[in-house]
Amino acid sequence: MEGPARKIVVLGTGGTIAGTATSAQDHVGYSAAQLGVATLVAAVPALLGLPLQSEQVAQIDSADMTPAVWQQLARRAASHLARDEVGAVVITHGTDTLEETAYFLHRILASGKPVVLTAAMRPATALQADGPQNLLDAVTLAAEPGARGVLAVIGGQVFAAAELRKRHPYRLDAFSAGDAGPLGVIEQGRLRRWREWPTGVALSAALIAGDVATWPRVEIVTSHAGSDGFIVDALLAQGVAGLVVAGVGNGHVHQALRAALGRAEARGVAVAITTRCMQGVVVGAPGGTGGLTPVQARIELMLRLLAVRLQAA
Repeated sequence: MEGPARKIVVLGTGGTIAGTATSAQDHVGYSAAQLGVATLVAAVPALLGLPLQSEQVAQIDSADMTPAVWQQLARRAASHLARDEVGAVVITHGTDTLEETAYFLHRILASGKPVVLTAAMRPATALQADGPQNLLDAVTLAAEPGARGVLAVIGGQVFAAAELRKRHPYRLDAFSAGDAGPLGVIEQGRLRRWREWPTGVALSAALIAGDVATWPRVEIVTSHAGSDGFIVDALLAQGVAGLVVAGVGNGHVHQALRAALGRAEARGVAVAITTRCMQGVVVGAPGGTGGLTPVQARIELMLRLLAVRLQAA
């Protein structure tokens, strides 16, 4: 690959890409977040000599991701993107909540420079670890002229953050973009792009300036055979501000659960409807969120509630 004209900042958060196991044959029984991001960068010979800067923002298993880490990650990314000498930001992350962090940053970061997330399905100690190649591909994508928006690259495929979703628990090809498909692929150190770069207007970063403990509580409720209002009523008692429903089929909801949601809305709780289905979008359902997955819709609703609060302040 050709060297980038401007510096690329690599922010580390831990995850499998930084994980280690006692055996090179062990792909699932490993400890995540054991290696620092500087070590990950140094382990890729093709990155040596490039104008890279690494910074450890967090060191966690991404299953333990929190709004506090999102806030810090967004702040550090925005700070680096504002520097004239920085052309892009790359983020190393765990795969379990990669789609959530990607969507959060997609809605918060407003920059003409690319932010590229990457991860790995196997720990760094695996016989055929995928992390080094994914990190190299992420830097390649970050250095691509004209690249913009929040992106993800894993397994050679390039995704828009708003479309990313994990579809398999351990295979190397664990990610997809639903009906949209990937934006392109990285082949032999070069991008082959099939669609335009993602567009959209990010929300104000001022939304996440306060204490994360005060952010609106939004929870996900799943509709299923035999659903009732127990979980909804319990969440109402805990002061939930919003509910995302993972409905069956085209966002359909069991009648007993629907009645409980009506009680929630009567008390001022915002309700959004998604589907349990991995493919397709919710069409025509009141409160539907289109193609957002339940976890993406949860982030979207939380940010919208934050925006309403900010406007009222």
